[in-house]
Amino acid sequence: MKKITMIVILSVIAIPVIVLFIGKINLSIQFKKEVAELFSQSGNISDKTFSCEQISGLPKPVQRYFKHVLKEGQPCISYVRLTHDGQFKPDQKKDWVDIEGEQYFTTEKPGFIWKGKTSLFTARDMYISGKGRIIVSLLSLFKVVNGEGTKYDQGELLRWLGESVWFPTNLLPDEYLRWTPIDSESAGLTFNYNGTSLFYKVNFNEKGEITQLETERYMGEDSLETWVGKLRNYKEINGIIIPTKIEAIWRLKSGDFSYAKFNVKKIEYDKAYKF
Repeated sequence: MKKITMIVILSVIAIPVIVLFIGKINLSIQFKKEVAELFSQSGNISDKTFSCEQISGLPKPVQRYFKHVLKEGQPCISYVRLTHDGQFKPDQKKDWVDIEGEQYFTTEKPGFIWKGKTSLFTARDMYISGKGRIIVSLLSLFKVVNGEGTKYDQGELLRWLGESVWFPTNLLPDEYLRWTPIDSESAGLTFNYNGTSLFYKVNFNEKGEITQLETERYMGEDSLETWVGKLRNYKEINGIIIPTKIEAIWRLKSGDFSYAKFNVKKIEYDKAYKF
């Protein structure tokens, strides 16, 4: 009888562990497929290079930025992969939690996918095939958020554009992207793609570093709110100067809601495959 009881107890303990393990494996397989899909849709543009002639007519702070972060002849970046750690705040009323993430970008065709993991949930943000989506899974098993639609398309494309500070050749002017003057310390960044028009107000310091990005972005499916990204701790990595710390903030009527503080651990260019 004791033996049977022990078997029952062990089974009760083992089944949830096995289910959780299978859930993590399935999520990992799905993420790997999404990364492969992302990279398969975009091409190599490293034959294009940065030249100071490209920026001669841009607003002064924007010229200062490119001259600071890029070297003459820098090949345009086609693919990006990075890892980060940091903290995340799921809700204004909740505490900060530790988070680790990995992220992949394409530039010839706008796209990215990010996976962030905490002790309780795994989140995936993406812009693939011209569509934005966010999925949050509790314990890698239960989807508690599955957002998609035009508002998410806009929000995820905004994220791709703002995080281009990690691969700044993507911010050079082209048929989709243009810079407009505001004042000696800021400029407007406009990006038109796939029927969506995006705008950031971009602030620069005297060195030429971008210190802040500000735009209007949908907070979930509810309201259009002011979103701010603060950038700091610039370092030269792979011959390019980029910010290694980024903070994301919702500027609400009730006050600022800081919800993400990420620190770049590793970033690599033009490796179109998963870590």
